[in-house]
Amino acid sequence: MSATPERHDPTDTADDHALAARLATGAGELLLGLRSELSAEGADERTIKDAGDLRSHDWLMAELATARPADAVLSEEGKDDQVRLRASRVWIVDPLDGTREFGEGRDDWAVHVALSVDGVPVVGAVALPGLDLTLASAPAATVPARPDGAPVRLVVSRSRPPALATAVAASLGGELLPMGSAGAKAMAVVRGEADVYVHGGGQYEWDNCAPAAVALAAGLHVSRLDGSPLRYNNADPYLPDLVVCRAELADDVLAAVAAAGEV
Repeated sequence: MSATPERHDPTDTADDHALAARLATGAGELLLGLRSELSAEGADERTIKDAGDLRSHDWLMAELATARPADAVLSEEGKDDQVRLRASRVWIVDPLDGTREFGEGRDDWAVHVALSVDGVPVVGAVALPGLDLTLASAPAATVPARPDGAPVRLVVSRSRPPALATAVAASLGGELLPMGSAGAKAMAVVRGEADVYVHGGGQYEWDNCAPAAVALAAGLHVSRLDGSPLRYNNADPYLPDLVVCRAELADDVLAAVAAAGEV
């Protein structure tokens, strides 16, 4: 970590993309090492999850304080003092998205680092450390072409497939793909492993800001269930619903959501 804060022009976000990717990747590497170390010591899942949340949060906060000392930060694991509401640039961070999967030794968990500028998710990086992969808003990911005639694939929770996703899948003649964290699900659409991610069961800004930035940069459709844009740095960070899907499926997905009575 640098001894003195970096100088940065707050009106230029070009190097913020690289910073977000570096921080998400670095936190992911820290988490992999920590999990391996604690597992070797015989720690239980709760200990591994709690240690991961804390260590990743502390590391990210220290790095942001050095690299962007003038910016505000909203982290799932930090105290929200509302100072951010007076800021244009706000970093929105989930130090460990998918603590259950992380504690179980699975790969479908993530680290989210995003920058909201005046409420818009302009910069983001989602690290998938178990896959040795970080997807960022720049350079933007290229979404693979969808095979002709393939069924629409919807990612859903491993343990609690929501009724909304089941209804949308039925409407589209699609199939459900169980997966872990919110970031892993959204990045499955970016990576072409899935076509649609719909969620209506409750999330917070840190759950979807970085995934939204990455997906938007890749040319995917990203919105609330009613089709309106996602807005960030609200006084209440509760942001319960979203749609991430291939652009060519957006109209059908939103129509299926409306038919399910969710909007």
